Amino acid sequence: MWLEWTGTAPSTASCLCPIVDLLLHCSLTVVHFWAPWAPQCSQMNDVMVELAKEHGQVTFVKLEAEAVPEVSEKYEISSVPTFLFFKVSSKIDRLDGAHAPELTKKVQRHISSSSVPAGANEKPLEDLQVRLKNLISVAPCMLFMKGTPQEPRCGFSKQIVELLNEHKIVFSSFDIFSDEEIRQGLKTYSSWPTYPQFYVSGELIGGLDIVKELAQSGELEKICPKAKNLDDRLKMLTHKATVMLFLKGNKQMAKCGFSRQILEILNSTGIDFETFDILEDEEVRQGLKSYSNWPTYPQLYVKGELVGGLDIVKELKECGELSNVLKGEN
Repeated sequence: MWLEWTGTAPSTASCLCPIVDLLLHCSLTVVHFWAPWAPQCSQMNDVMVELAKEHGQVTFVKLEAEAVPEVSEKYEISSVPTFLFFKVSSKIDRLDGAHAPELTKKVQRHISSSSVPAGANEKPLEDLQVRLKNLISVAPCMLFMKGTPQEPRCGFSKQIVELLNEHKIVFSSFDIFSDEEIRQGLKTYSSWPTYPQFYVSGELIGGLDIVKELAQSGELEKICPKAKNLDDRLKMLTHKATVMLFLKGNKQMAKCGFSRQILEILNSTGIDFETFDILEDEEVRQGLKSYSNWPTYPQLYVKGELVGGLDIVKELKECGELSNVLKGEN
């Protein structure tokens, strides 16, 4: 179903708008916050129309963000296009930006999860706890923020980045806008309802106010461990396993077409390998490009040495040399 709402929302912003509030009781509703002046929004509207044709059980709604300012503020709509996913009145996911493949993937995933029997969510919940634990320990100092250190997307995130940089704290970051599951799950995991969140050695320190207090008291530098030189850290990561793949995503789910293809090729060899999701560590994502003099991802390493990206792996497979290379025999 495809619907467009051009009216205004109730002043209380207790729901998206009368018609959308009704639709939120459907099994799955996707709401596109858009603006007529943004060409990328028009492109994504076309994508939504096609998805509506393909998935008749899903309700797709087009909502002009500036016509409903209370609602946009309530759901933290700071840019367009933004997509919110609802099931039975509850917001379950979010996508910021014009990413047609990711939108399609999220719709398909949530359709599939609608038919999951009772009790089947216990393992995914456990998996989320493991993922959160791993994420907060990715680097000695981890900042979960809105946006990136280069482009913060809220005032609090901008202030904490400036503060950490001013005190020469080396840290990695995670953009909570990039993953709604992490964004919501971390609030419960840490019993801390807001962002940014700053972690040291896997333990929550707090948000902006606490980091400010630590900086003023001179404690901030003391509690933040001396970070390893980035090159040393990258060397350690590339040697973490005999075969290491740096990609967008992980073994279970690639987050781009190139990463998906290289995963399929490596899985077909039957040789063990480990992965690192470069979307979850901006420092590694940017640093590895210079470290290896290779500007794109995925990147495959064997015994710490760069093999190359997807094209090279394809060539090695076609000429029958891939298995030997992965075994370190070439």
